[in-house]
Amino acid sequence: QVRLVESGGGSVQPGGSLRLSCAASGSLFSINAMAWYRQAPGKERELVARLDADGSANYADSVKGRFTMSRVDTWNTVLLQMNSLKPDDTAVYYCKVLGTTTWGQGTQVTVSS
Repeated sequence: QVRLVESGGGSVQPGGSLRLSCAASGSLFSINAMAWYRQAPGKERELVARLDADGSANYADSVKGRFTMSRVDTWNTVLLQMNSLKPDDTAVYYCKVLGTTTWGQGTQVTVSS
């Protein structure tokens, strides 16, 4: 069993940056990949980025070149560095252990002038 807790969300102006953090605890040895998702009001939850155990990362086209996913101490902490933020990035951001139904509680990101 893995528990996930996100933090780092907030309000920022367009062009600004935020760094989200996902703290994982529990049976971390079972994790092969993790991901960040987001859900905007009235929209479906969408995949933003994923990071596999071999260190390879993949990103949604909408965030390529602006967001970077990384991890610290294997899977203890997973980060999402978000630069050049746009109003369309406004959403609740969730981390997830891929291949499981384990989600965090989410953290709100609001990009507005």
